Amino acid sequence: MNIVVDFAQKGLVLWLVYAIGRMVYNVFFHPLRKFPGPLSHRLSVIPRTIYMVNGRLPFHMDKLHKKYGPIVRIGPNELAFSSPQAWRDIYGHKKAGETEFPKFEGTYHLFPHLPRSLINATRGEHGALRRQLSHGFSDRSMREQEPIIGSYVDLLMQRLKEVTKENKVQNLREWYNYATFDIIGDLSLGSEGGFGCLQQSEYHPWVSLITQVVRQGGIIQGLYHLGVAWPIVWASKLGLLADSKHRSIVWEKVGQRMKGGERPDFLEGLIRKKDELKLDQAGMSMNASLLILAGSETTATLLSGATYLLTTNPNVLKKLEQEVRSTFKSDDEITLLSVSNLPYMLACLNESLRRYPPVAGGLPRRAPKGGAVIGGKFIPQDTIVSIFQWAVNHDEHYWTAPQEFSPERWMEDPKFKDDQLDAMQSFSVGPRNCIGRNLAYAEMRLILAKIIYNFDMSLADDSRHWLRGQRAYTIWDKPPLNVVLTPVVR
Repeated sequence: MNIVVDFAQKGLVLWLVYAIGRMVYNVFFHPLRKFPGPLSHRLSVIPRTIYMVNGRLPFHMDKLHKKYGPIVRIGPNELAFSSPQAWRDIYGHKKAGETEFPKFEGTYHLFPHLPRSLINATRGEHGALRRQLSHGFSDRSMREQEPIIGSYVDLLMQRLKEVTKENKVQNLREWYNYATFDIIGDLSLGSEGGFGCLQQSEYHPWVSLITQVVRQGGIIQGLYHLGVAWPIVWASKLGLLADSKHRSIVWEKVGQRMKGGERPDFLEGLIRKKDELKLDQAGMSMNASLLILAGSETTATLLSGATYLLTTNPNVLKKLEQEVRSTFKSDDEITLLSVSNLPYMLACLNESLRRYPPVAGGLPRRAPKGGAVIGGKFIPQDTIVSIFQWAVNHDEHYWTAPQEFSPERWMEDPKFKDDQLDAMQSFSVGPRNCIGRNLAYAEMRLILAKIIYNFDMSLADDSRHWLRGQRAYTIWDKPPLNVVLTPVVR
């Protein structure tokens, strides 16, 4: 027994010596030692991990940039940037001879036993996958998909008109999620009726499972940074995580879709070229899962944010109402194509993306072999680098009155002539930017235009401070958004 205790004590001493030595190295000898940042963050990854797991990291980064400037050392081997140039340097297209910044595996490929998808594919795989998926997001496919998308938005309006007869206060967070999940379920998996959320006025059990997957992701990333991700990997292999249950459902749905005929959805291009791409059902399922997650929750989040910002800025809401209601003579005139003729609507959505970005955190990359220059500074190879969208979107160096909700900044208003609009890149830039950007804008415009045309909106008392205290993981953990909906009488 004494031998065991003695061995444990010596092991603890050795670990403490190593930990102290590592921290001394991080502060005084590390290649990033000259970059500013809090001492605690330079010493260890623990402070960053705590903020991440608590859902407060994007807001913490905003404070750090205000104190330390456009480049902040937020971990022993990690830098955060806040500038338009950094977007181009980290994520943008590279010139001949330059190397693309690879994605940080600790965020994008946490489970090495799973196949890769578009979001974490290697450089060679990514190009082939994107070319095939792009067919589903082309102008031709958008026109073919319009009846599908429009049918769900019309059903949303029908359901809202029905429920507001009994109760004008409705939780639009839920209704936006119902609509976007149904749409993406149809477009990604060929599931007629989507997930049935709008029909049933409630979440499909699978949709509830997806929200658990996203929340678990923040915790898992935090553990990865601490170097203790292996228990989570084993839990995934044993099927103990929400992620495992989600993948099993996607597997079944994708199998059904692969046996179906041709249709203008997102998987059609992959199915046609599955042999050439070496995509089995598992690989197809990973891409379908990505499309469902990226194409539903983010759109619903932005619509929730836009609704809150509009209802707390009545002058802006009034101007948008005038644009929508004067442009269309009937509900039938509001289509995916016609909503593109609403310039103030687009400005409101862009300003909502700035003030309430669906992905508030960073999209981490690794500096390539040999290092690279970011924002005029040389960054050593393998350094983790990113831009936190919440921080750069509220940086007073690039925005006039950044805390204000002012769509006019996107319409060449002289008051905002010094704004650097390219500081906001909600869909990222470069070869890995979001493939669904055009669909997201079209869907958001259509849903919001229909809501504005059919209803007067005001916030319920219990949602007047909706944004206060929210936590942001991979996505936002949003409270109910209760809005008083009064049907417009014509």
